[in-house]
This record gives sequence, structure tokens and C-alpha cells, in this order.
Amino acid sequence: MHYFVADIHLGSGDTAEQRRIERNFLDFLKQIEGDAETLFLVGDIFDFWFEYNEVVPKGFVRVLGRLAELHDKGVRVVMLTGNHDMWVGDYLTKECGIELYTKPQVFEVAGKRLFVAHGDNMNIDNLPMLRLMNWVFRSRFLRKAASWLIHPDLFLRFGKWWSGKSRKSHGSEQRPEVIEPLVEYVAQHHDAVEADYYIFGHMHYAADIASPHRILFMGNWHSQPNYISLDDNGEIKLKFIKS
Repeated sequence: MHYFVADIHLGSGDTAEQRRIERNFLDFLKQIEGDAETLFLVGDIFDFWFEYNEVVPKGFVRVLGRLAELHDKGVRVVMLTGNHDMWVGDYLTKECGIELYTKPQVFEVAGKRLFVAHGDNMNIDNLPMLRLMNWVFRSRFLRKAASWLIHPDLFLRFGKWWSGKSRKSHGSEQRPEVIEPLVEYVAQHHDAVEADYYIFGHMHYAADIASPHRILFMGNWHSQPNYISLDDNGEIKLKFIKS
């Protein structure tokens, strides 16, 4: 079985909320360890992640340990970064065995062609400000400069503040129209990609669109934990967890 999760935002909320989300995710990882072949982490697993050469954010020990344990048991763990955890280095790969990607990817799994992406900064050609922000945040030079010039305590504190502000901008109300830009993206690019399934997170709105192309969106774990499963026969499902 192949599993997909996104938008867990570990480290966000007050202490009680952080523990609730972490517990739910750990329970999920425990539940799938018996039959998981692949686990796809489709962005924003952490509410904020930034790696210095010798420093990573504190916390998440139980989750990182569980992911490393899955890898050690032969599960392929794949992470596609999102807009909250794009500043990864080699720590997660070296310590946990996680296969990292910073851009959308096409995978061949269970006889199906999958287009998998977090969903941020896609279909933004007509949004110059967002394109500029995308360039700034993903600039290797600026990231390196920040790591050399800004003390980790200051930068991580700022990052947590910024991440919280960004996440809250989604609002608590789920709106179907938020997924329309990615539905349009699929329509515009399907002839080139020719995927059987398109899998996204980011929008904090869970949905399964069957026609004209199969597009699945995972919602965030603060509202209701959810995931996607793909069996070895190629059958895919969006599922919800009672928390």
C-alpha cells in the first residue's frame, strides 16, 4: 500500500494543539507500518523548517524517529517540500532516510502515473508579486546569506511567526473555489504530463475530482486528519481519520 499525507503543520498552534496533531500523526504512522510500501509526505509536514549547517529546529523527535524506523523497515519515505518546509538540507535524508524533492514530481507507482506536488506557486504566471516572493524564498543565495548572517534563535523565531501568519491566511472556513487554480493547472498541462492521478495539498481543502481528470486534494490535519491510499491494483482513495 502507498500512502500520501500533507499539511500536518507540526509545531503550529498552542501546546495542547501541537500535542494533539503530533499524537494523531504518530498514530497514523503506527497504523500503516504493517502494509506501507511507500509514504509520500506532500509538503508542510512541519509548520516551519529551516536548516543551518549545524542547526535544525528543535522538537519533532518522536515523529522523526518514527519516520526513520519506517525507513529502516524498508518503507520508501518520500518528501516533497511545501511553502512552510522548503528550506531543507541533507539532515532528513542522512538521519531519517527520507528521499527529498523540492519540485513537483512524476512517479510510477502501482502501475499508475502520478503527478505529485504540494501545490504552492503553481499557475501563478499572472501573479507577479507571488512570483517575486517565490523567487526570494527559494533563492539559494539568500538562504545561504540568512544562515550566515542571522542567528538561529532570531531566524527560527521569525520563521515561526511568518508561518503562523501564512497559515492563518487560509482561514478556518473551507471554500471549494480555493482549488480552482490547480484544477486549471491540470487542464492546461495534462497533455504534457499524461498522469493517471494528480495529487496535491496546500489548499487545506480535501476533495476528490473524478472528471475530466482524477485530481485529489488533501486537507490540513488541524481541521480533520486525512490521507490518500493507493493499493497495488492502482485503486486510489481519499480517506478521513476520526480524531
